[in-house]
Amino acid sequence: MRSEAVLCIAFCCALASCAFVEPGCSVFAAVDTRVLALLFCLMATVGGLQQSGILARCAHALVLKASDLRSLSLALVTLPFFASMLVTNDVALLAFVPFAIAALTVADATALLPRIIVLQTIAANIGGMVTPMGNPQNLFLYTAFGIPTGEFFLALAPFALATLIALAAVCLFFEKTPLAERTSLGSAAVKRKQATGYAALFCLCLAAVMRIVPYQAAFAIVLFALIAFDRAALKRIDYGLLATFVCFFVFSGNIAAIPAISDSLSSAMETAPFLTSAGASQIISNVPAAVLLAEFTDKWQALLLGVDLGGLGTPVASLASLIALKLYLHTPGARLASFMKEFAFANIAGLAGLTALYCAINGIEAL
Repeated sequence: MRSEAVLCIAFCCALASCAFVEPGCSVFAAVDTRVLALLFCLMATVGGLQQSGILARCAHALVLKASDLRSLSLALVTLPFFASMLVTNDVALLAFVPFAIAALTVADATALLPRIIVLQTIAANIGGMVTPMGNPQNLFLYTAFGIPTGEFFLALAPFALATLIALAAVCLFFEKTPLAERTSLGSAAVKRKQATGYAALFCLCLAAVMRIVPYQAAFAIVLFALIAFDRAALKRIDYGLLATFVCFFVFSGNIAAIPAISDSLSSAMETAPFLTSAGASQIISNVPAAVLLAEFTDKWQALLLGVDLGGLGTPVASLASLIALKLYLHTPGARLASFMKEFAFANIAGLAGLTALYCAINGIEAL
């Protein structure tokens, strides 16, 4: 229960909501099989790429170019920003937070770990919002509303660009201390056949996300490839996340069927869709907020930006933030108070700045 706290809470909520379902109605009617199938495929292929060593090699090559602590910090922060666009924000942090810990330990700069990991978390959350597969809630909303790819990108790109500029500016304040050592991570040989095979499967997944190929075909091909060539990969998939999504779908569908709650949420989303979705994300996390509130609005842009930007703020606003916190707390000498201080300041500043940008682009009435 401690390791899958979010799943346990989601399951309890889904179970409790079933009490309000009218007899004869299916509690699984709201479950989106397309989102679940695509999440399975993306987790499997990204996990395979990570196991092949290609991600570590790319990160290692970039960090090797760093000549001082400032450039190393910039590299460590921008890595998850761009990686999350393709491999999701959760996977980007799982891959690059440990890399940052190792790199800064070798460079004798562990005092910077809380700040660097907080910046990596913001980078992954906002960088991942640019693409449909970058964040789980993006994949759901992109599918649920049938958002055109061009409109999706144009709606989110200004906020990602502004965040990237802000992150780079923050990194400029780090000292230009020369690096005497280089981390050896990523120096192991890349498993080329595995990397090539999973790269091809990943491209197939992207085609399914973009609706170029049927998601059923992509799921079947990925599952067959795993069973035939890499059964161990089936054990590395985060089935807890998939089960959590099922619970979210059941809960949101059942809640949406309750007239009083439906009327209240519908009114809130009609009056202030951005603030409602961003505020809900602070309490129940942005993924369930997206699933729940999508039932009550056709203003996909306000909802999408609300849950994406709402991933900043509290630690529970984004599951990726909890992942980063968990990874940091497992490092020797971890200081929770230092981390939370950095986290609170950076997230409040980021959320306020991006909300101001949202108002500048869409007007205050769009809140």
